[in-house]
Amino acid sequence: MSQRRRRSLALLTSGVLALPLLTGCGAGDDEGGQAAAEQDIATTTRDRVADGGVLRWAVDALPDTLNTFQADADATTNRIAGAVLPQLFVLDAKGRPVVNPDYLEKAEVIEREPKQVVQYKLNQKAVWSDGREIGAADFVAQWRALNGKDSAYWTARNAGYDRIEKIEKGKTDLEVRVTFNKPYADWRALFTPLYPKQVTGTPEAFNEGARGALKITAGPFGLGAIDKKTGTAALTRNARWWGRPAKLDTLILTAVPRAERPAALAAGKLDLAEIDRAAADRIALARRDAAAKNGPGAGGAPAHGPEAALTPAQATLSWATAFGADEEKAAAETESRHKHLASVKQYAAEQTALKAFTVRKSLEPAYTQLAMNGASGPLADERVRRAVARALDRQALAEVVLKPLGLPAKPVGSHLALAGQRAYADNSDALGGLDTRAAQALFADAGWRKGGKITEPAAKAGPESAPQDDSKTPSGPGTGNDGLYIVGQDDGAGGEPRSATADRPKTDTVPAQDQDEPSPVLAPAPFGAQQRASLLAQAALVARAARAQDAEDDGKGAPVRDGEGADPAKASPAPAPAKQPVRTSGNMLAKDGKALSLRFVLPAGPGSESLRTVGERIAGMLRKVGVNTETIKVADASFFKDHIASGQYDLALYSWPATAYPATDARPIFAKPEPAADGSLLVEQNYTRVGTDHIDQLFDQAVGELDEEQSRELMRKADARIWAAAGSIPLFQRPELVAVKPGLANAGAFGLGAPRYQDIGWKKALTAKDKKK
Repeated sequence: MSQRRRRSLALLTSGVLALPLLTGCGAGDDEGGQAAAEQDIATTTRDRVADGGVLRWAVDALPDTLNTFQADADATTNRIAGAVLPQLFVLDAKGRPVVNPDYLEKAEVIEREPKQVVQYKLNQKAVWSDGREIGAADFVAQWRALNGKDSAYWTARNAGYDRIEKIEKGKTDLEVRVTFNKPYADWRALFTPLYPKQVTGTPEAFNEGARGALKITAGPFGLGAIDKKTGTAALTRNARWWGRPAKLDTLILTAVPRAERPAALAAGKLDLAEIDRAAADRIALARRDAAAKNGPGAGGAPAHGPEAALTPAQATLSWATAFGADEEKAAAETESRHKHLASVKQYAAEQTALKAFTVRKSLEPAYTQLAMNGASGPLADERVRRAVARALDRQALAEVVLKPLGLPAKPVGSHLALAGQRAYADNSDALGGLDTRAAQALFADAGWRKGGKITEPAAKAGPESAPQDDSKTPSGPGTGNDGLYIVGQDDGAGGEPRSATADRPKTDTVPAQDQDEPSPVLAPAPFGAQQRASLLAQAALVARAARAQDAEDDGKGAPVRDGEGADPAKASPAPAPAKQPVRTSGNMLAKDGKALSLRFVLPAGPGSESLRTVGERIAGMLRKVGVNTETIKVADASFFKDHIASGQYDLALYSWPATAYPATDARPIFAKPEPAADGSLLVEQNYTRVGTDHIDQLFDQAVGELDEEQSRELMRKADARIWAAAGSIPLFQRPELVAVKPGLANAGAFGLGAPRYQDIGWKKALTAKDKKK
């Protein structure tokens, strides 16, 4: 595994991760502009936060390792490391790295020639939990573990550490000098987190010693017990912490799946949890119903939940069955009614508890993109990729996800940074915005035209035309698996297009106007009828050809009868060859006898509803310019491994994390694929398989440029080239929704910034004097 691959893999697994020329702003704090959305964390001064207390914070799972430099590190690994280990640089509210004064007095490049030298001046109070000072020995041990020279260390990333030549103590024990053999612009990314030399000093300690425990720490919190049975990891206040003490006594990270978090919040098992749109809607409904004393849910008919899902007709039928003559059916229905009543009561109780929670909102440090596989097929042609991009209304796509949440809905303009970060600039003009005429011209230039002749066999109607992987894709209610749909395919009854929502109940989370609109992944009726006619014509052709073949066989192999075949001159002429009926693509694009159809792979899990909605909108936009899309919904577990990473897709939606160090972290995502020794293609994390030598050169120049303004300008030029190559199209920054218990301060939707764990706590109760104010 290459060093670039290791670095990007760690970035993905840590969740720092779901890809797509204007001149950049001037240098200084205004460079990169304002963040698209501010943090929403109920910022409170420390004097108004109480000392003590416990916070139960939801995580997706307990970590398999506590070593952030291993391949199986995840978001929980990073959260624990952020609270218990030295972070020399942290990200501010704009996602920019700044010196952490708890560990550093300063850090700077003190020499550029003949070699780059960085000097760290440590906080003289900084000590490990065993009382030893943090010093050069810890830096040296981590460098040797991560520089890639000793394969006995199982590391996931080595970038930057492989450019270090030596590390030595400065004039005092508080100074650490790092000399590089190659210039490294992203030197601030190194030694965060910093592990004690006891963890990084030997391969055995590095590989196994920090997987389940961290005996020595140096943060505002220390690591307490990790209980696999209860799914909790306890962080306790560090008695040796030299900085401002943690406000909380204990921070308990609790593993709860996203779908179960509303119930866990209502049951008092969680105080703070990142949630999805459905859970946020439940909290909003609970607060609305509590505010409307005489409205739905407060004495009136329920407007949501399991009781609202039961129609009057269904209720009448249920009652009739439960009290009917068929005892077996009556017993089963009675049991079902009891279960339904219990679910109604549970839902109502949960809503009563959820009304106390607040949903804090911001935008995650990650963006969702449309990826186009440029390895083969129509999208191997850059003109086709650019045409697809020019057909997209990115503003409309951002609005469909973010506007209902009350979040700023502005398309992301960079592959390498987000608004607020210094490297950010909107370089989308290198490709161009929505312009269907330009898209049509690009398609035509690539040979794709409307009304073209179709000579390939017509697609078989129905879902058999492209079988899905049922062994990996769940089915049935609640799985999110609606099967496979093809734009332009008639698979409904009576030749009418089938509605994507025909078999699904409508929910409160879908706006009424969207429920009444036809799904854009399905064909319009005229085109479906046209395909049906083509299929019938082809069937007639096959029948005529079969009859002709039978007649030919009779003439050659059958015995001659009286009056038949004796005189060839009098014989009836052979039937003329059947003429294949001409089929055209109509309003859809075709080339060389084939219609333009792209496989659009989307995850089918219950947490991916917004992606599927965006996918439907994109399919509709592409249909308007004549592009068919074959939407394939697959299980979440197989989405990335079996489809994206393996290249089994044409179009896909997924997200990439933002990073403060794009020259290092983003290079493997956009590096030009290289042929491997076995003939395969080495793509690293460039799952679009689109790249150029020039883009690679710009990354290489940027990572070695010590003039920070020049390095960022090189990154902007690289981003413009990435836009022009049209392998991936950034759409929108992902929403961040966090449910918070009342009174919690300095926590919630952190946006681009890092939590300051020692400041998180519960607000003090208001005094009589405060209430008067």
